[in-house]
Amino acid sequence: MNSKVDITKEIIFASSDSNVSRQISLLEKAGKLRKIAPRLYTSNTIDSFEHIVRRNIIDILVWRYPKAIISHRSAKEMRPTSEGNFYLTTTYSKKVTDLPGITINLLKGPAADEGDLPYNGIYIASEYRWLLENMQIARKDSENSKSLPIADIENKLEKILLIGGEEKLNEYRDKLREVSERLNMPKEYERICKIISALLSTHSSDILTTPSAKALSVGLPFDQTRGELFEALFHAIKDEYFVERVNRNKDEESFRLFSFFESYFSNYIEGTEFEIDEAKQIVDSGIPIPRRDEDSHDILGTFKVLSNRAEMNRTPSSIDELYSILQSRHSILLGGRPHLEPGIFKTRNNRAGNTEFVDYRLVKGTLNYGYKFYSALKDPFARAIFMMFMISEVHPFNDGNGRISRIMMNAELVKAEQTRIIVPTVFREDYILALRKLTRKKDPSAYVNVMVKLQKFSDNLYGTDFTELKEYLRACNAYEEPSQAKLEIIDRIFK
Repeated sequence: MNSKVDITKEIIFASSDSNVSRQISLLEKAGKLRKIAPRLYTSNTIDSFEHIVRRNIIDILVWRYPKAIISHRSAKEMRPTSEGNFYLTTTYSKKVTDLPGITINLLKGPAADEGDLPYNGIYIASEYRWLLENMQIARKDSENSKSLPIADIENKLEKILLIGGEEKLNEYRDKLREVSERLNMPKEYERICKIISALLSTHSSDILTTPSAKALSVGLPFDQTRGELFEALFHAIKDEYFVERVNRNKDEESFRLFSFFESYFSNYIEGTEFEIDEAKQIVDSGIPIPRRDEDSHDILGTFKVLSNRAEMNRTPSSIDELYSILQSRHSILLGGRPHLEPGIFKTRNNRAGNTEFVDYRLVKGTLNYGYKFYSALKDPFARAIFMMFMISEVHPFNDGNGRISRIMMNAELVKAEQTRIIVPTVFREDYILALRKLTRKKDPSAYVNVMVKLQKFSDNLYGTDFTELKEYLRACNAYEEPSQAKLEIIDRIFK
């Protein structure tokens, strides 16, 4: 007898065909099929029913509830909630609990609309429909209710406004109105319309729930993901005790020598590579090396900012002052590369590898949001490393963002009369990986530890003897590539 039951499929559905039913029964007795729920079987004899059902939930729904509509939050997420709730709109209301690990919530509502997406006999609610459905008042908590958290709705509308402007958001509102009229959802449309009006500043922003939406409504939109990173770093360092390392390069000559090494390494990290003696020649003479004019000016521009004690004693006391200091320092830093628009906040997006930095339209708003955390910090070291991360993460300029972020950090330390921080070549990967861990995993621990270690290392760079410091750095492996050596911190005896 040729079996009509395809046991290569993980899910097997019962049939009205008596021959198929008999074969399923035989296969079940033979241990080749397991019954999951009424009229539902699996050929998987190893995995749990809960996992089998979750990964096949859409096919199960197609079989069980033809013409139903995957709706509310389920239309957006296309998966059960953390507690296993899935939402369908059909002609009646019922809660179905016979699927292991899953609760099917059938909600009585309008039939499929012209914009809903047909899918193998059922439908998936259109974006306009599920947005309106998510405006319905839910009784459960937001994590498992039929409606998404209101913050998710605000974030979606924010993106439409940021990318397409007021015209696109108004067009979107018009389409929502059309769908609401066809589905008889006037109350839902009214609620979402208030959010849109608040974002467009034609309604009170009190209705908005997320900081980013409120900021957008008053004309200072910011990157919410970066805002969360700033908050994570702030809470990690706000009550932390950091060793106070007093600046030992207070006279002009030693201050300038430290600034030279800082400029050298800061540029080397970004790919502007010179031998240490070549870089010293550029700084001492002020003359670029032949055929490396722009690279030479990078060294000169960085050194010009870092060696100016009056400039490095400036820290922002307001957000406008932060903008001003950033732009003026950057104009000097990249003065030798006019095509990169030195001193002008970026007018196009930039990225490094897989990391996409803050959208150029959100630069000022994101700096403004981060500045609130910065200004609440009291410890100079905490303020310094927060400032560095904030500028690095926003990447406010077309180029030179790593260098300007380290300059801004060290200005905080100069103002507080503490040891500045140098990132030697050999420690570049540790530094970058620590930043990446904070960016991608919201884990500040590695970043904080790295910066503490770097300040301890930098505390040994004092004095006015170039050759002595150059050789000390060589002994520490500072010039080596990360793959070739490890940073050695050799404590010098302070005189």
